[in-house]
Amino acid sequence: MTEDDSNVRNWWIPGKNRPVRGTSTIGTALEQIAKPVYLMDINKQTGWATDGSAIIGEENRKSPKGYPLKAYAPALPLSNLGDYQFKKRHHLKYPYIAGAMANGISSVKMVKSMADNGMMGFFGAGGLSINEVESAVVRLKTDLGDLPFGFNLIHSPNTPDLEMAVVKLYLKHGIRLVSAAAFMGMTLPLVYYRLKGIHMDSHGNIKAPNRIIAKVSRIEIAGKFFSPAPEKIVSALVEKKLISRQEAELSQYIPMAQDLTAEADSGGHTDNRPALSLLPTMIALKDQCNEKYNYDFPLCTGIAGGIATPESAAAGFNMGAAYIVTGSINQSCIESGTSDHVRGLLTEAEQADVAMAPAADMFEMGARVQVLKRGTLFPLRAEKLYKIYRSVNSFEEIGEKTKKEIEEKILKSGFEEKWQEIKKFFKVKNVKEIQRAAKDPKHKMALVFRSYLGLSSKWPLFDKADRRMDFQIWCGPSMGAFNQWVKGSFLEKCENRKVAEIGFNLLIGAAICTRASWLKNQGIDLPANTLRYQPLRGKYLSELISM
Repeated sequence: MTEDDSNVRNWWIPGKNRPVRGTSTIGTALEQIAKPVYLMDINKQTGWATDGSAIIGEENRKSPKGYPLKAYAPALPLSNLGDYQFKKRHHLKYPYIAGAMANGISSVKMVKSMADNGMMGFFGAGGLSINEVESAVVRLKTDLGDLPFGFNLIHSPNTPDLEMAVVKLYLKHGIRLVSAAAFMGMTLPLVYYRLKGIHMDSHGNIKAPNRIIAKVSRIEIAGKFFSPAPEKIVSALVEKKLISRQEAELSQYIPMAQDLTAEADSGGHTDNRPALSLLPTMIALKDQCNEKYNYDFPLCTGIAGGIATPESAAAGFNMGAAYIVTGSINQSCIESGTSDHVRGLLTEAEQADVAMAPAADMFEMGARVQVLKRGTLFPLRAEKLYKIYRSVNSFEEIGEKTKKEIEEKILKSGFEEKWQEIKKFFKVKNVKEIQRAAKDPKHKMALVFRSYLGLSSKWPLFDKADRRMDFQIWCGPSMGAFNQWVKGSFLEKCENRKVAEIGFNLLIGAAICTRASWLKNQGIDLPANTLRYQPLRGKYLSELISM
């Protein structure tokens, strides 16, 4: 004790272990996330401990066994991160989701690994045939049983019949959770999925078996998901006898989506919104809708886009995210449904190695996707096609030199030859497109250009060697941030990247960053290396998780 102890209000009382002097090793204490961290004054030198007890607010305590308490960080086990209601609703141990990447890039293996580890994944059903999606449904239902998982439902403005077919498939097999992506408003198939089977139980509680986690970047679309289903669409479903009148009546007491992911700057479809402004806006909207509609259960908002480091994960949780969603970084994992060549390109990517390019599914509308530009010419070639489409009314109006370049370097086929291939495709998928193209040469040109954009996202999956310069690889700047974080660790190589292992490292890192911030906010100057959590594997990772 010193003569100044009479002014001390906070004390640390030792436990079984002696305190460690100095802060150079305090990172060891912060890693023990299930234990509190105490910093005390030991004869004018800072010390730390993870046991003992704290006494707060008692002046003039004279204890020869105690030391003045300088700062305190409570335990933060991984299961305490995120929102309790969200985890309970989806039977999750951890608030971590591997988001859906189309063409089965978010594969059966990836979804299974997430479920087996207390997290959740969405199968990337977009771009796949009904038979391929059904095969994945059967496999996951057989392998996972009651463990949490979901499937992607992507808006299909050009093929609404496909959107309805996917919904009917999910209803047939009892898929109870979908990730709704790229929706610009509520559609009849989406509302049908949400409302089918809604009922009131014996206690008077409304039960909606089919749940939606919406992925949204625009506030006006988010408002529609947090609101009950549009009455006009509900009435149309009743008229078509797809839902009962009771289901229609109950529809106005539940939101279209209980949970909504604020999608910031991400790979694939994105508006490049900054997470720091997007998430607070979506959370404020969530609170307004909770109050306006007085739902029986709370709405929740998560964050996606840019989640790739412990710091970004911690920032999401600290801003109020109920859960975090990763995407681009998972594509470089061994469980992803892409090729080794693509994984290799992704592990070399830096934050500036991405670009925006026209989207195949909404080409005429000017929608865009974020893709990798390192190791591929796709962004440049796709942009060239879109500019040409905007400037002329038919392929015939294009200059001869440009025509030749398009046919030889991009289509690798004559325009008319390619059109004949496309006609065969649409005779099966949507004959109306052929009829429209016969009357409108600009639409015909769009369909041919779209075929290149569509196929360019398939070629990377099986590494079509002669098309490597045309690979469309969906990727956000988070990939570069992740690569920088794991540089020098075992995760630097793509063959070591496992989706659940990355998830655990991000969550542990987020907990450590949060606890370090608590100490810093109490006036503690921590060594710089304290905040540099390096990814762990094997038994070391398991020990931290199980604490």
